[in-house]
Amino acid sequence: MTLRDYLDLVRAPAVLSVVGDTLAGAAAGGRLGSARTVRAGDVRAWRLALLPLSSACLYAGGMALNDYADRELDAVERPERPLPSGRVSPAQALGVATGLTAAGLTLAAAGGGRRSFALAVPLAASVWTYDLVAKNHASGPVVMAACRGLDVLMGAGAGRVRAALPAAAALTVHTAGVTVLSRGEVHGTTPPVAAAVAAGTVGVAGAVAVGALRSLRSGPTAEPALGRSGAGRRARAVVPALAALASAGVYAASCLPQQAQAVGAPDAANAFAATKAGIRSMVPLQAALAARGGSLGSVAVLAAVEVVGRALRARSRRSTSPNPGLSES
Repeated sequence: MTLRDYLDLVRAPAVLSVVGDTLAGAAAGGRLGSARTVRAGDVRAWRLALLPLSSACLYAGGMALNDYADRELDAVERPERPLPSGRVSPAQALGVATGLTAAGLTLAAAGGGRRSFALAVPLAASVWTYDLVAKNHASGPVVMAACRGLDVLMGAGAGRVRAALPAAAALTVHTAGVTVLSRGEVHGTTPPVAAAVAAGTVGVAGAVAVGALRSLRSGPTAEPALGRSGAGRRARAVVPALAALASAGVYAASCLPQQAQAVGAPDAANAFAATKAGIRSMVPLQAALAARGGSLGSVAVLAAVEVVGRALRARSRRSTSPNPGLSES
């Protein structure tokens, strides 16, 4: 198995869509407030940089496992994929999936301590459950959505689940919608399904926007008596809120038009376009959630991720089926 075969097996460019999950969760949970220890007994903020790598490993492992599980179907529908083409053996694919899952769990423990490891275990179990059991059943979108929600919560850690629930719910709702739409890529979807997904997008964007507006209204006021310190506190409240509003707008603009088009013409081509747009809109959604949590550094990282993702997509010469979660649909 060559490096190119390995990268094709794990769908390397798609890995970028998950690195922001844990950043959004860590921001929502207050773990990115500074480079020092945020709370007694917690890890240092710089170690949290390992959590996006954990997500990437779990995602890539799910991709490899997907190809292992779908090797017979791919022999008919996608003969160019690594397994049916003979470039990768089933044993190698299963070994890659197992190794990457183990690496993801190890990185979660190293980066987020036992708090994140406690959520990485059910996350990994959900990924394997989706690929091997739930993918072709009615429960598939629910399990897939749970993967992304758990990924966000892994960033927050077990002790801060409540604080990160809104962010996790946003990614969960969006992922469920995209997964449902992806089931219409071959035979088309239906207007009610597409409309429900579009309504979910409006709801998610609206929830982020409302939260940001509340931050603007309740933030500290730069009164003259407070001087520069008051102005600084005001800026620290206003700038993340404005970034969240802008990112929420980009998120909605990135996928809502395609979803609306699928409502009017729910054929396979529009379902595919809406699915692809939904996947690509995950990064601005993650940025909006990270900004809502006050982490402008995470927003900058995700902006860089978006630039890299666009460059990789521009260079891609191979058409692959998109997927919104931690494994291939």
